[in-house]
Amino acid sequence: MTTFIDIHCIKRMVSKIGLAEFFAGLEAQLCSDFKRWEQFDKCPRLASHSDVGVIELMPIADETSYGFKYVNGHPINTTKGLSTVMAFGALAQVETGYPDLLAELTLTTAFRTAATSVMAAKAVARKDSRVMAMIGSGAQSEFQSIAFHYLMGINEIRIFDIDRKAMDKLANHLKGFPEITVIQAASTKEAVQGADIVTTCTADKAWATILTPDMIEPGMHINAIGGDCPGKTELHVDILKQAKVFVEYEPQTRIEGDIQQLPAEHAVNDLWKVIASGEGGRESQQQLTVFDSVGFALEDFSALHYLYSLSKKLKEGEQVDLIPDLSNPKDLFTLITDDLSQSKDQPYKLKAAQA
Repeated sequence: MTTFIDIHCIKRMVSKIGLAEFFAGLEAQLCSDFKRWEQFDKCPRLASHSDVGVIELMPIADETSYGFKYVNGHPINTTKGLSTVMAFGALAQVETGYPDLLAELTLTTAFRTAATSVMAAKAVARKDSRVMAMIGSGAQSEFQSIAFHYLMGINEIRIFDIDRKAMDKLANHLKGFPEITVIQAASTKEAVQGADIVTTCTADKAWATILTPDMIEPGMHINAIGGDCPGKTELHVDILKQAKVFVEYEPQTRIEGDIQQLPAEHAVNDLWKVIASGEGGRESQQQLTVFDSVGFALEDFSALHYLYSLSKKLKEGEQVDLIPDLSNPKDLFTLITDDLSQSKDQPYKLKAAQA
């Protein structure tokens, strides 16, 4: 039997343990896996691009488990009443190939992206960071805001989006967290002024410059999570040139991240090395740091393992017959013989076979 976790199961598990504990557990799983980065068989995600979006497969494996995520990115979907991003994923045993878990990853991706952002910020941002600017108020924005509050002590969120309704949506959701002060800004420049951390999370598939050098202040940490495919950026190239840039998996980020604007010889830094060693992060309080995050398969692998272990602990998840259970593994046809005996055209098929 394979464990199946759907949206309703995720909601129940989050309700049982609370958002703070859910985020904390997920971040802990991410940190644990990033520390053993070199044990994983890795590759850039496989992408199929079209004029309106992208569909991707993100595989990864260690010695015992294979995981993958299927995910799309279609900014035009919101005009059709559909989500920009949708995903599902699976975990399987390397030894047998048997699937242990099939799970939704649309909601979970929002959780894991926020937890990854916090993990990176803890490693390279200033430890006394308390104010964050949130540029973009789409589907990721609440998760980012709440994760930074619970896990890093951010208590003021300054938000801006060109879509006023989206900004109002974010502000209304954050009213449920009275310990967070929310300020709606009139522009990106106004929102980032005085911020310790700036999170950019925009959806347009374009060479955009959401942040320009004149908006940057010494010591800022930029959490750039919106640039995640070729031809899509958020930061002016001069920001990248003056910052210490951290990435997940450089071969993928060179193709999809904001650093696609930089020449190949421009050095960037592996986030996993900082997490594993506790060294190589921020060099001074005045240094500008950037986490050029595009989302990597290891993060989904961590999320899937977290969901699987949590479902066992909370006795959640449905057991489904995704794979046939055979008494004779060489006899697959037996699975349908009972149904064929009741089929209306079975006599015809038998006669045809005899003829």
